[in-house]
Amino acid sequence: MAETGIGFEKKIWDAACTLRGNIDASEYKHVVLGLIFLKYLSDSFEQRHKELVDEGEGFEEDKDEYTRKGIFYVPEEARWNYISKFAHTNEIGKVIDEAMNLIESENQRLKGVLPQNFARPELDKRRLGEVVDLFTNIAMVEKEKDILGRVYEYCLSKFAEQEGKLAGEFYTPTCIVKLLVEVLKPYQGRVYDPACGSGGMFVQSAKFVENHRGKINDISIYGQDSNPTTWKLCIMNLAIRGIEANLGKHYADTFFDDQHPQLKADYILANPPFNLSNWGGDKLTNDKRWVYGVPPAGNANFAWMQHMIHHLSPNGKIGLVLANGALSSTTSGEGEIRKNIIKDDLVEAIIALPPQLFYTTGIPVTLWFLNRNKSNIGQTLFIDAREMGTMETRKLRILTDEDITKIATTVDNWQKGTNYQDIKGYCKSADIYEIEQNDYVLTPGRYVGIEDKEEDTEPYSIKMPRLKEELFTMFEESKKLEEEIKKQLDKLLEVNNE
Repeated sequence: MAETGIGFEKKIWDAACTLRGNIDASEYKHVVLGLIFLKYLSDSFEQRHKELVDEGEGFEEDKDEYTRKGIFYVPEEARWNYISKFAHTNEIGKVIDEAMNLIESENQRLKGVLPQNFARPELDKRRLGEVVDLFTNIAMVEKEKDILGRVYEYCLSKFAEQEGKLAGEFYTPTCIVKLLVEVLKPYQGRVYDPACGSGGMFVQSAKFVENHRGKINDISIYGQDSNPTTWKLCIMNLAIRGIEANLGKHYADTFFDDQHPQLKADYILANPPFNLSNWGGDKLTNDKRWVYGVPPAGNANFAWMQHMIHHLSPNGKIGLVLANGALSSTTSGEGEIRKNIIKDDLVEAIIALPPQLFYTTGIPVTLWFLNRNKSNIGQTLFIDAREMGTMETRKLRILTDEDITKIATTVDNWQKGTNYQDIKGYCKSADIYEIEQNDYVLTPGRYVGIEDKEEDTEPYSIKMPRLKEELFTMFEESKKLEEEIKKQLDKLLEVNNE
């Protein structure tokens, strides 16, 4: 039985970290994730291979017997039991590179995707062999189906932590993705992410379907990303979970080379780059996607939003992450675009999130939910969740499962019109007239107000003497600490003088 729990992922991570040496985290990421992926491909193949051998029909080397089961065919010299024989030789890097090449040649879906740079001089071959040894003793596909997916996701998050600002291109914090998915509820239909990164939105959507007793085939996945290495990470991330996806023919710029021009999606989830400048908007001023106004060339926020609206089905829904500026900006026509989208009654909910949720930036962000078929016509739900979350480290906050459930339940109750009521300081349902009175600014704090604090009922005649006594007690304790520190310093001086 494969080891379970976060300790397993950490064990893999810690062991693989012995490999790093002087390699940058951004490069090292592909070494570690590539090795994990290679081991999984081999284990999946070997499991199916054993089944075919046991059947005794002689089909164990028939490629079709693997592909029809959604398993990648692995040639003999790319199988882990062959690779592991070279673990303690200087050839191990070349053997792994050749294994990657052989797998690509046999599996069109992986063509040009797998890393093939294990033979480079800066990668310590002794340490590489040690990690190969470690992986040899770990089964990636036993009874717990998602074990590699968990390891892969854990390593992605650790690389995001290491890379800081550079991580924004490939990783969205899991808690934010979970919240988007729990609100949108993508049970079935076409799911699209025009800035898909390493595929976190798709993974959580698939988990949501499975957790609600659906089948992964109930959703069809479409994505695109302009970064070639990130696009490859996404292909691997989805492949190890058995998720079929159409990520376009190649990596490409979403605005200039839309890989899914005819797509009308039922659910769109995205965390596009915040406040992207120099995105080429000056060359797209007459684009058919700009129904609500031409987005400014200096900021792509409303270009992303309108691109997504363009790709919505008649009953489609959007959940996207945007920097807070999009709520109130009037720069270069942004206010007019926002106004037009509001007046078209597309904005279903706005959720303000707390700061420090991202490895990449400490700034707070907002979740926008748009819907072509709102249940509460003419209404928008505002939620102020800025005080939620728990500090996981000194710099990083997470939304707990309880936080996510509370927010998602609030939205669900509001949509259904059951068990919902405005709560001062937390949530408010506002109509378009009220939003108009606020100049079409969508900052939740304007609508939910400030939570009423419990009234202080302690009489002044009692309160002031109590506070005075507490203050004097603190002064006395401070004096005692000062005296103790002086004594200890004197003792240190005496010792040094001796």
